[in-house]
Amino acid sequence: MSPRPTIRAWRPPVAGVSEVLHAHFPEHAYPAHTHDTWTLLLVDSGTVRYDLDHHEHGALGDRVTLLPPHVAHDGRSVEATGFRKRVVYLEEDVIDPDRIGAAVDHPGWADPALRRAVDRLHGALEHPGDELEAEVRLELVVDGLRQRLGAARVPDAVRRDPRLAHRLRDLLDANVVEGVSLASAAGELGAHPTHLVRAFGAEFGLPPHRYLTGRRLDRARRMLLTGERAADVAAASGFHDQAHLTRHFRRLLGVTPAAYARSAQ
Repeated sequence: MSPRPTIRAWRPPVAGVSEVLHAHFPEHAYPAHTHDTWTLLLVDSGTVRYDLDHHEHGALGDRVTLLPPHVAHDGRSVEATGFRKRVVYLEEDVIDPDRIGAAVDHPGWADPALRRAVDRLHGALEHPGDELEAEVRLELVVDGLRQRLGAARVPDAVRRDPRLAHRLRDLLDANVVEGVSLASAAGELGAHPTHLVRAFGAEFGLPPHRYLTGRRLDRARRMLLTGERAADVAAASGFHDQAHLTRHFRRLLGVTPAAYARSAQ
């Protein structure tokens, strides 16, 4: 019996992301096809050969591959064991359509920093409740893709903007439980999302989503020490559910919320 493919596909509630796909294809070969999105591809095992606009390319573990919308491509495994891949399908307007030609000419990069950024984006997209983190990571990835496609970049000199960074911090502090999307923050503060993220990091040494998570954990810790149930604390401090609270709590403090609460007894 031929081994069956395993796939997981979902649509995260993150503006600019159409779909996410994680898959293992032991044998499958894609026929020529197109997408109406940008295909941002990581290959975690194996090697994929594909034709893009009648030119052959390869996608393997050290590369980030970006296939443009409306350009035909196929895909097949080089190894007999198949391949594992992760894909983020980006809405067509996330990257200027004028860069499609550049992507056809150069659809991938052996770039460890960019690959780590895309990997972290996948991590954020997998967890409900981490939408601000996913939005921030998406903005940084897209900014990196634009740079590599030859689009204009924001000069480093204008990325430092202490006043803007403090305004964003005030906005996050005012919406600890409800949260705020990157797009709405950028609109309210009149700044490009990439500049907003860069300015905040330059001023405070961490990205906006991590700052917001820290404020939520501050709130959760105080509530736990008064004896409130972890499930109630999660909802009242801005986390998606108790599991979401526990994951971030252990990441920061090294213990579960329950263990932290018991320490006060």
